[in-house]
Amino acid sequence: MSDDWDVKICCMGAGYVGGPTMAVIAKQCPKVRVCVVDLSQKQIDAWNSPDLPIYEPGLPEVVEECRGRNLFFSTDIDAEIKKADIIFISVNTPTKLTGVGAGRAANIKNCELCARKIAEVADGDKIVVEKSTVPVRTAEAIRRVLKVNDKGYTFEVLSNPEFLAEGTAIPDLMKPDRVLIGGSQTPEGLKAAETLANVYATWVPRENVLTTNLWSSELSKLVANAFLAQRVSSINSISALCEATGADVSEISRAVGMDDRIGKRFLQASVGFGGSCFQKDILNLVYLCETYGLDECAQYWNHVILMNNYQKKRFSEKMVSKMFNTATGKKICILGFAFKKDTGDVRETPSMFVVRDLLQEGAKIHVFDPQVAREDMWLEMDYTCGVNASNTPRLEESVTTSPDAYSAADGAHSLAVLTEWDEFKELDYEKIYASMAKPAFIFDGRNILDHDKLRKIGFEVHAIGKPDPNEFNDL
Repeated sequence: MSDDWDVKICCMGAGYVGGPTMAVIAKQCPKVRVCVVDLSQKQIDAWNSPDLPIYEPGLPEVVEECRGRNLFFSTDIDAEIKKADIIFISVNTPTKLTGVGAGRAANIKNCELCARKIAEVADGDKIVVEKSTVPVRTAEAIRRVLKVNDKGYTFEVLSNPEFLAEGTAIPDLMKPDRVLIGGSQTPEGLKAAETLANVYATWVPRENVLTTNLWSSELSKLVANAFLAQRVSSINSISALCEATGADVSEISRAVGMDDRIGKRFLQASVGFGGSCFQKDILNLVYLCETYGLDECAQYWNHVILMNNYQKKRFSEKMVSKMFNTATGKKICILGFAFKKDTGDVRETPSMFVVRDLLQEGAKIHVFDPQVAREDMWLEMDYTCGVNASNTPRLEESVTTSPDAYSAADGAHSLAVLTEWDEFKELDYEKIYASMAKPAFIFDGRNILDHDKLRKIGFEVHAIGKPDPNEFNDL
């Protein structure tokens, strides 16, 4: 370690994980110098401005406190690698679109490129930390790339997966359930793991810093996300049964969740899960199982994805069915495009799939989301759904991004809540009802609204896993 700093850290990748994680390390460890590097000058400029490139509650305050003190953002990757004692690799590992494993396997190209850059420019021994979510045994590939450098330097590779939830990333980092560090079970590997553990131990109780072998750490991240997604798909499968039988999924969730063996978390039925992690990591797990000949295991986990796809399709089909089997030419208000509240992230958002289905029905869609830019919406629609202006006639005029919920709902035949933003609970629904075409439909894809109150106003309300009083007279 050198200069006046106890440790110098370089993080390669200035995205949703690298930026917040390094900002909190800098805040909690004033004697640690942290620099986040990226190839994108636009991304780095945003991190160095008041208008950060990602929306995360509490993040601006942390960055403002530390930036220029011991937190820096730069495109001078070579210089920062040379300065660093510990180098985090925190780059995107998207699902492969072509080639072997297409549609399931993770593409670790960016991780490999980072390792090659480190081997090329490093001028001393380094600890290299996988922060990206990667397939098990990726560390071996990184280690091999680093090992063949011709300078004689030693690189110890660690796995330190993130367990953040977007929207609560800062509290998750400030008070994590656990910090997981995997390393080689050699004296050198254990020493490197202890060096990283000491950084976290500045603010995380030492008993919450877990150390394992490399492969357990890498696989734990995939398994954690698979288990969480599995719970969402499990309760969503029951929501369909509730709608058919007259049961209430919220009552079932409460009854089941009071069992300590099950717990209450992730038992809220919804239009489906989204985000950058759940689907990608399960598909990665499926591919790993297939690779090792564990076909039954692969099929088991793949059904979590199939159920999620079913739930999204079921929601959009129900909207059309209840609106007299046609949405053609009808204005439909979509409240929320982000995959969850308190983030602007639209990756794999369920809202996108509902919008796609309604476009195919000929609907005129008006979207309001307090944090999602129209440009980001189109980029994700094109990347994930293949919907763009060149293959979808009159796309631009078919989808309007509204400045507020009231203009989005004005004259609409139906309103669908697809992101659980708190502000949607507080809207003046009497005002909205008066402005809508009649009958006025509400489809609550997050079960956040007061359905009885809405029915008294005059709405026809349909919600996930909730019995329809028009179909059951014995509720």
